Amino acid sequence: MSYLIRLLSESGLLKKDLDYHLMRASMIFIFFIFGYQKWFAYEANLIEPFISNGPFTFWLIPVFGVRGAAWFLGTSEWTIGTLLFCGFWNKRLGVLGAAGSVATFVSTISIIPFMPDGWAAPAGGFPLMTLTIGFLIKDIVLLAASVYLLRQDVIRWIGEQMPLDSSIQKRASAMQDARG
Repeated sequence: MSYLIRLLSESGLLKKDLDYHLMRASMIFIFFIFGYQKWFAYEANLIEPFISNGPFTFWLIPVFGVRGAAWFLGTSEWTIGTLLFCGFWNKRLGVLGAAGSVATFVSTISIIPFMPDGWAAPAGGFPLMTLTIGFLIKDIVLLAASVYLLRQDVIRWIGEQMPLDSSIQKRASAMQDARG
C-alpha cells in the first residue's frame, strides 16, 4: 500500500488544483455536449416529457414550443459552459457559470418526483426506477460538482479582491488554508 501511495504522490495526482481544473473541464464538456444535442429535433422530442413535468421548466413548451424550448435550453447550457470556461481566468465569470450550473441541476433534479411512471411499478416502485428517472439521477452528482465549483470560485474571487473589510480577507484566507 505504501508503494502505491508513493507512486501516486509522484505521478502528479497531487498537483495543486488538479481536482479543481479537472472538475471545471468536465463540467464545461458536459454543458457543451448536452447543449449541442438540444439543437436537433430528435433530442427536442426526447426531452419533452422532462421539460413538461418539471416544476421549473413546465412553462417552456407553452411559451416556446418543443423546438424553441430545446433551443432555449441549449443556448442556456452553452452560455453556462462558456461562463465556466471563462472561469479559468476570470473568477467572477466562473461564479456566474457555477451558479447557473447549480440552478440547472436543481431544476433537473426537481423533475424526479413529478415524472409520470418514473418508478418501475412491476418491480415494486420506489426505489426501482425506470430509464427516465435513471437519466436524471446523474444530476445529483453534477449538482455536487456545481456546488464545489461555486464554492471554489467564490473563495478564489474573494482572494483576488482587496476588500475594505479585512474580516472578509481573513475568512477567504482561512477557507483557502482549509482546502489545502
